Amino acid sequence: MTSHLKSLKIAVIGDVHDQWEIEDELALKRLEVDLALFVGDFGNESVEVVRQIAALNIPFAAIMGNHDAWFTATEWGRKKCPYDRSKEDWVQLQLDLLGEAHVGFGKLDLPAFNLTVVGSRPFSWGGPEWKFADLCRERYGVNDLDASAAKIFASVKQAQYETIIFVGHNGPSGLGDRPEDPCGKDWHPIGGDYGDPDFAEAISQSLTFGKTIPLVTFGHMHHTLRHTKKHIRKRVFRSPEGIIYLNAACVPRILERGNHKLRNFSLVTLEDNKVTKAASLWIDQNMNVEEEILYTEPVSLVSTGQI
Repeated sequence: MTSHLKSLKIAVIGDVHDQWEIEDELALKRLEVDLALFVGDFGNESVEVVRQIAALNIPFAAIMGNHDAWFTATEWGRKKCPYDRSKEDWVQLQLDLLGEAHVGFGKLDLPAFNLTVVGSRPFSWGGPEWKFADLCRERYGVNDLDASAAKIFASVKQAQYETIIFVGHNGPSGLGDRPEDPCGKDWHPIGGDYGDPDFAEAISQSLTFGKTIPLVTFGHMHHTLRHTKKHIRKRVFRSPEGIIYLNAACVPRILERGNHKLRNFSLVTLEDNKVTKAASLWIDQNMNVEEEILYTEPVSLVSTGQI
């Protein structure tokens, strides 16, 4: 892996929800992934899951989801909390384990790939309302959506590289308001854009600032829709600027079929700062891969003339 690397293979791991095993790391190696991106919700403050992921020996970045502060930031969670919050802080334990790989309200410069991964607001619940206010104020000094957008953009301005990949738990607003859209509201009342407006504003500011943004990836809004089983959520959106927005929240990401398990990963190919392919993969115990192609760059836009 060198700074002049032209092609980059990125695995995006959707909401884990306690489904992470040693076989997942083996699958990443089998896929010959250069970089892994985790979009949060490792579990309900699942320190041991985060500990396993933090030990990965490939480059990775991660952001925390709403469930990663479940016993700290929700009324229900505080009532059911399995530990003494006056003596322990499992949210901080997770952050300490991830270290610089946690990019929420921050960034990770990757010299090997000549790009910077920037995180949106960590612990996002999604939608236009300001939620988890105490958590954002106490841990990050952020009091509202405007301040959140400014903090995200501050990381962009500090990025070492011109190419930015954004990672969020929830996606940005502006990707559609139908329930099947990448961040569309699929519970009663049906419909509405449940994306994060602060994330969208930070992306807009980054474009105005002249940054190249090939990929914005996130989770939170599960592919399986609550109001219908006739189809699943739209997982890829391509903006007029050519940004690929990828929702990786395949839940559950590990399926049991008899004595076998299938593991889900999203795989993105980046070539010359453009996403040329995005796919959803299922990998079995023999490392056989089933691929569903979600996006390929139009041939006319590929500089080599090939996909």
